[in-house]
Amino acid sequence: MNPRNFGTGPESNGSIASRARIFLRLLYPGVGLKRWAAFGAIGVIICSIGMAFLLRKLFALPFPDFLPWYFEGFLMLGVGGGFILVSMYGFYRALTPFMARSQPIDSLADSIYNRWHRGRGPRIVTIGGGTGLSVLLRGLREYTDNLTAVITVADDGGSSGRLRRELGVVPPGDFRNCLVAMSEDESLLAELFQYRFEEGDGLKGHSFGNLFIVAMANVTDGFDQALVESSRVLAVRGRVVPATTSNLHLSARFKDGSVVNGESRITQHSGEIERLMIEPQEAAAHPLAVRAISEAELVVIGPGSLYSSILPNLLVNGISEAIRSTTATVVYVCNVATQVGETGGYTLAEHVEALRNHTFEEIADYVVGNSNPPDLGDRFEGEGVFHDGRPLKNATILLSDLVDDSHPVRHDSVKLAEAIMQIHGASDGRLSAAAV
Repeated sequence: MNPRNFGTGPESNGSIASRARIFLRLLYPGVGLKRWAAFGAIGVIICSIGMAFLLRKLFALPFPDFLPWYFEGFLMLGVGGGFILVSMYGFYRALTPFMARSQPIDSLADSIYNRWHRGRGPRIVTIGGGTGLSVLLRGLREYTDNLTAVITVADDGGSSGRLRRELGVVPPGDFRNCLVAMSEDESLLAELFQYRFEEGDGLKGHSFGNLFIVAMANVTDGFDQALVESSRVLAVRGRVVPATTSNLHLSARFKDGSVVNGESRITQHSGEIERLMIEPQEAAAHPLAVRAISEAELVVIGPGSLYSSILPNLLVNGISEAIRSTTATVVYVCNVATQVGETGGYTLAEHVEALRNHTFEEIADYVVGNSNPPDLGDRFEGEGVFHDGRPLKNATILLSDLVDDSHPVRHDSVKLAEAIMQIHGASDGRLSAAAV
């Protein structure tokens, strides 16, 4: 069973059969058009009644007089004209983002229809961090606007780590990547958020987006509001929330008995991780994250670094509990390649085993893995993750070619999103064994 044969992805521009179909698509209420069309219709009706009042004497119509002279007609025309003006303004506001892109009419119609389609899409929660989660979000945004990304706050390296140590803020790097991935159009503004300074005392190594989010947190009511305002700036279709607002630190106990503190130090330490721990242990989950999981139709864990991006979220008090109690289908996306310092030599089953050892046995209903392990050669460290044929208790395995051909240690966002939507779209809620 090929996941690429499933799903309900956006239609291409060439799929529009006629101008009539284009017109019908423009009537969809994806950007509020239905509301403004109703305003316009009400205005036309009121104006028609007003005209009848003005013409009643000429045609001897049985309209009663409520006001002297022809004031009823002029009043009705004024009110109706006001409704029509409001309707025109609403259409202008709704269509301006599309028209500004100078799209042809068929492309414009598809854009409006696709936004309506995404607005009615499934409620999906993704959990993780790092590059892997942003790749997934970039694919899922084409299917739904009802996306919530729950992101780790344990990063202590790079620009995020410097800002965290110097200013005591939530590390913004993973949030920046996910905001850009979920933006309506990854345009020049999105590129600006990803711009990294290459020189300058104090600036070198920082990305503009990290600095913007931190500055926004200082001029608003805090980090939560900074994410809301940044989402507006980037026209994000969805929501980004931290797993916790606690100042989270990681430590890992290795099988040789050594304990290493700090997310960046853990990945640099050679050895096999036995247990990951968070400090403070009583760190509480963000209420929005818990609510999103409880209301979700689909919860996707990963992809991303198992010990530094995924498990830190699940160890926060309230996150795993919310997953255990949710009625949503839960999917774990395994990486396409192992990660040096974290999962060296791990098979797909060993990734799942580590996940379960830190949470609970029934953590995932489905496990999505890559069926085409990449040949990394000398380009990258690590090796492709393979499925050793072992069945997984309490979970169905879905294997498909998920590799990004241009970057073989990463998922292809389109392929991965299609595999996820196949699971969501399974008519009976479960996939057959043919998917394994």
